Amino acid sequence: MGETPHILSVATAVPPHRLAQSQVKAWARRQFNGAAGKSPAITERLLEAFDNAGVETRYSCVPLEWYGAEHGWPEKNNLYLEHATALAHEAATACLAKAGVGADRVDSLITVSTSGIATPSLDARLMNRLAFRAEVRRLPVFGLGCAGGALGLGRAAEAARAEPGRLILLIVVELCGLTFRSADRSKSNVIATALFGDGAAAVLVSTGGTGPALTHWGEHTWPDTLSVMGWSVEDDGLGVIFSRDIPNLVESRFAEAAEAFLAARGLTLADLDGYICHPGGAKVVGALERVFGLQAGGLALTRRVLADYGNMSAASVLFVLAESLNHDAPGRYLLTALGPGFSAGFAVIEVA
Repeated sequence: MGETPHILSVATAVPPHRLAQSQVKAWARRQFNGAAGKSPAITERLLEAFDNAGVETRYSCVPLEWYGAEHGWPEKNNLYLEHATALAHEAATACLAKAGVGADRVDSLITVSTSGIATPSLDARLMNRLAFRAEVRRLPVFGLGCAGGALGLGRAAEAARAEPGRLILLIVVELCGLTFRSADRSKSNVIATALFGDGAAAVLVSTGGTGPALTHWGEHTWPDTLSVMGWSVEDDGLGVIFSRDIPNLVESRFAEAAEAFLAARGLTLADLDGYICHPGGAKVVGALERVFGLQAGGLALTRRVLADYGNMSAASVLFVLAESLNHDAPGRYLLTALGPGFSAGFAVIEVA
């Protein structure tokens, strides 16, 4: 029961359509300027979000021109089922190959996604694509939003520690682009259009094996914050909810939660050698840098993932994890992500 879970391998996957931010901004100008009741002056001001998002490219499961037409909820969710399953399969296959492990050796399968509805769940659909054993334990997780990568990693670590030696495969896939609603000219939708991308990541965790150690994990949910972030269910799909106060909430309330998480495990911020943070957006990344006492740009890998892939919700922090394991020196790192609830997920990772 006391054995330490280790990260045996990490892999990521993105869909085929690569979109440059300049290309998306030009498209968005045409799209939003065509809206009745919105003046070009207001639209141009909102379009500054594309310049300030910190995103240079991102990937989409559908081509850019698809977003210009109206699409109903059934069509969007059918696309989600098709592409989320395919992208999860790609990430899982690469993760298992890196570890030299066959799908038939996986004992538990955890799938995390909040950008579509799947029943049968994504893990059940993967059972028909990979040679998992019929008795593999499946846990689909919905509703964690951007915090899902960090919280999913914690759930995988718990499962690994509870049954030492078992192999736990965590798969996180988000197709945030499909939530775009062409008739929605709200500020939240414009900002989401400037930020969101599609992607998937997989992590293999077990107490049996070597690799970075998952020594601690946990979470924090602030009371009375349900309106900060999430989805609203609309006739044409999922509508994004973003509070303008998110960066301020990070600066004013995140440090206390992070320090409490660490203190409960006998640690302080001074015991950390670095940070692996979800790139929610340039303003949020900047707020995190100030909270951690870093210079502007100090979360370099987080900013790099944001620039190269956009905000892929729950998958993003695992992209940063993959980059960190390739670039960071040995040490103790705090992995963290923020999501609806309003909540934070934490994990301490020790790299030998």
